Amino acid sequence: MSTASSLAQLPVANAPQPLYAFTDSPLLQRQQQQESNARSYPRRIPLALKRARGIHVEDVEGRQFIDCLAGAGTLALGHNHPVVVEAIQRVLADELPLHTLDLTTPVKDRFVQDLFGILPEALRREAKVQFCGPTGTDAVEAALKLVRTATGRSTVLAFQGAYHGMSLGALSLMGSHGPKQPLGALLGNGAQFMPYPYDYRCPFGLGGEAGVKANLHYLQNLLLDPESGVPLPAAVILEVVQGEGGVIPADIEWLKGVRRITEQAGVALIVDEIQSGFARTGRMFAFEHAGIVPDVVTLSKAIGGSLPLAVVVYRDWLDTWKPGAHAGTFRGNQMAMAAGSAVINYLVEHRLAEHAEAMGLRLRRHLQQLQRDYPQLGDIRGRGLMLGVELVDPQGKDALGQPLANRDLAAKVQRECLKRGLILELGGRHGAVVRFLPPLIISGEQIDEVAQRFAEAFIAAV
Repeated sequence: MSTASSLAQLPVANAPQPLYAFTDSPLLQRQQQQESNARSYPRRIPLALKRARGIHVEDVEGRQFIDCLAGAGTLALGHNHPVVVEAIQRVLADELPLHTLDLTTPVKDRFVQDLFGILPEALRREAKVQFCGPTGTDAVEAALKLVRTATGRSTVLAFQGAYHGMSLGALSLMGSHGPKQPLGALLGNGAQFMPYPYDYRCPFGLGGEAGVKANLHYLQNLLLDPESGVPLPAAVILEVVQGEGGVIPADIEWLKGVRRITEQAGVALIVDEIQSGFARTGRMFAFEHAGIVPDVVTLSKAIGGSLPLAVVVYRDWLDTWKPGAHAGTFRGNQMAMAAGSAVINYLVEHRLAEHAEAMGLRLRRHLQQLQRDYPQLGDIRGRGLMLGVELVDPQGKDALGQPLANRDLAAKVQRECLKRGLILELGGRHGAVVRFLPPLIISGEQIDEVAQRFAEAFIAAV
């Protein structure tokens, strides 16, 4: 089998022909006519899917695709994994209650014990858990209410490039202007933004260790200077690897510094692990790379084993809110909890965190080999199986001397990938980052196939 390494030598004219040509099926036509203008994925990935297993999906016309989107990271074990299917079927066969609000059940108790069992010891011994409405954005809303209640302070410090959900409170913490501009003030002055340590395009124009030190110095000054002009916030919220923001991994020393500064200032630290959690980055939770203990962790996506579920785990010093302070009708999804337990146990038993790290390194090596011949691959980054490739125009430079982001090339690459049976999503500033989020069960040979198809598509697009 050819790999991306060998394909890097192919001239554009010799790039393999696309495998698929796409036409609008009746399902896609009706979707366009009847669904909201706010729909997003179908505009870039015009597929009508009917069957899925493992890392593959099949559309209504019988074409198969490798799914490197995986429900935006939701499908840790891929589609219809046997342990997930068995867990769901067992709930149904045993006539267990499917809807319990926040009443407990043996399934729920087992899930909580399994979840606490994978938390780092320093967090586990102080942990409380709040079940939320079944989306990550509701977990973020709960976290905001939690820290505001506990501290008596109202502002929250977030980071440029952040994505924490699409409800009004979470949206206030988003770096991207687009979804916020039509909506007005949102939380008003309740959100304050800081530069994120984006090394490739350092906001301080420094990069490397100097950029990290400047960033931490700025944060420390902001929180501890009595005349900074910024009220002491209730919390700082961050992603250890920014996902939608362009798969940007935070520097490990920066994470340690943020934790040290927030503790010194008496500010809660919220870590959003909604996409990066559950072994995706090579650790069970991404914050474990830095050895820090957050005050609050928001969890969703993979936690429900492909079914809707979201929780907030937090240290008990914050547990000052009153009964009913956060609620939601669908916070008792028993099938999701059973599936979540099955996924957690499978991740641990099969050491999928270590596997994700190894497969991420394997994919990165393929991409770096391609990069040697194509300067349009500007930056390759991420952790584990949460990787991104920033596509650039080598002929143009930004104010810091880096090549300009190339949105058009990224869109072309995504379309060419789809023609070759590879589903990838875009993100980052200007939509110029191609993102890889495959199921964690992906094999080495399948990684090679992903790299091959990407290389073919990329060569066809440049």
